[in-house]
Amino acid sequence: MDVRTTSALWAPRILSVLRIVAALIFLEHGTQKIFGFPAHPNPPAISSLSGIAGFLELVGGSLLLIGLFSRPVAFLLSGEMAFAYFIAHAPKSPFPVLNGGDAAILYCFVFLYIAFAGPGPWSLDASRQRSSADYL
Repeated sequence: MDVRTTSALWAPRILSVLRIVAALIFLEHGTQKIFGFPAHPNPPAISSLSGIAGFLELVGGSLLLIGLFSRPVAFLLSGEMAFAYFIAHAPKSPFPVLNGGDAAILYCFVFLYIAFAGPGPWSLDASRQRSSADYL
C-alpha cells in the first residue's frame, strides 16, 4: 500500500474516531452541568444559560457519540461553542489562553468540520444510509 491508498482507507475512520473522542469529552461537560458529575457541587438551574448549555452538551454529545443526526447536531453545537466563547470567555481577555476559551474554540471548529465532513463510517448515520441503499 502506498501513502494515498492508506490515507484514503483510514481518513474516514479517523474522522469517526475524532467525532467519538470529541463527543465523549464534550458529553462530560453536560453531565457535570446537569448531574453534578464529575465534581460540580452546585449544578446550575436547567432554565439558566449554563443549564441550557448543559442540556445541549448532554443530548448533543450523546447523539454525536453514536453518530445519529450528526451533521445538524454538530452544526448546532458549533454555534453553541461560538456563543459560549463570545459570551463567557472573550469579555475576560482577547487572548484565548488567558480567558479560558481555547477549548470552546476547538470544539466550535471540530464540530463545524463534522457538520460539513459528516460523521464517518462508524456511525448510526452511515449505518442508516447503508440500510436505505439496500432498499433501492
